[in-house]
Amino acid sequence: MDYETYRKSYFTDPQPAPQFEFTGTFGVTLYYEEFDQAVDYYRRVLGPPAYVEGEGTRGWSIGPGWLTLLRGGKGSPRNTEVTFVMHTPEEADRLQAAFIAAGGEGPEPMDTLMYEPVRYCPVRDPFGADLLIISPNSAS
Repeated sequence: MDYETYRKSYFTDPQPAPQFEFTGTFGVTLYYEEFDQAVDYYRRVLGPPAYVEGEGTRGWSIGPGWLTLLRGGKGSPRNTEVTFVMHTPEEADRLQAAFIAAGGEGPEPMDTLMYEPVRYCPVRDPFGADLLIISPNSAS
């Protein structure tokens, strides 16, 4: 389906007025029972954390926000998806490949429509959290 057909099929027209004036989101926090292994996994892909607090908090600066891992919780994150927005489809592919090489799993990247044309590169980390890597894509 082309983007114009997609837009007409799924978006309301006129668009409802926003209830709040958001400027973005600050970040995502994931709780890991297997904290040390999770930190190692994310370190292999994202490099060393930019924030370290005690034995149970690690944070990586991701664009204007943060990806924070905390020790604890019951199990590891499930039924959650963290979206990373990249500048180009090539960067999205490269980040997905790095997460997979570090021990995650995911299908081949694809071009699709998701609010807009995007390059879609999903990954599941070794602990069950879903990571969605996307970029704007004019080729869709």
